Amino acid sequence: MADFLKIEQDGPVVTITLNAPERRNAISSFADCDEVEDACRRIARDDSLRCVIVTGADPAFCAGGDLKGMRDRTGIMAAKNAAEMRENYRRGIQRIPLALWELDLPTIAAINGPAIGAGLDLACMCDMRIASEKAIFAESFVRVGIVPGDGGAWLLPRAVGLAMAAEMSFTGDPLNAEQGLAARLVSRVVPHAELMAAAKELAARVAKNPPQVLRMTKRLLREGQHMSLASLLELSASYQAIAQETEDHREAVGAMLEKRQATFTGR
Repeated sequence: MADFLKIEQDGPVVTITLNAPERRNAISSFADCDEVEDACRRIARDDSLRCVIVTGADPAFCAGGDLKGMRDRTGIMAAKNAAEMRENYRRGIQRIPLALWELDLPTIAAINGPAIGAGLDLACMCDMRIASEKAIFAESFVRVGIVPGDGGAWLLPRAVGLAMAAEMSFTGDPLNAEQGLAARLVSRVVPHAELMAAAKELAARVAKNPPQVLRMTKRLLREGQHMSLASLLELSASYQAIAQETEDHREAVGAMLEKRQATFTGR
């Protein structure tokens, strides 16, 4: 069986491609979830990396869950009763939002086509999102008689606001690329042929910055979504004290004062 993910590194940027185009990159097995979790773990431990791009093999970004598996109760959906199904979600697809959300490296979703159900939620797990003109977005769980089981009810409102998330979740109606842009689901829409170039250009702008500071900044953004201001200020003070003792901080200040390009080492 072919791997679900294709992983390619270009300097400090790594690209994760969901590589099952024959099923429109649907997440259908525990092995698929294992691969995503394992990839995040390996990437997090690699100090040479500074940014991650997540995309899908054309023609889709990710079609979400496997409808045939739902019908036939196979793969992740193989369960004899509700208790088993609950456990399948917990040890299956629910590991993906935890792995991606906790990844300290900045992440970019390059949405090359339909992002449906769990596929849309996968895009929302990333910090930044850009879309091809061929992208389609749908929080479509209600259309197949289920609820978002992968954290979508937590993720989508943080991307588009509660009212828009409610409209998308209650209707299941799709948005095209321009509608997704208007809803602030993505930050830009580009021609399909230019999507990966645009994602890599954004990743390069991120990756030129000090790697330790990138990871700490992402952690502050994450923690700031549920911490009180006072608690976040305490964490920020601690991170700032660490950052200002790094060689990269001294290099950044020196380069700015000397009007030259900084070179960061991650120390």
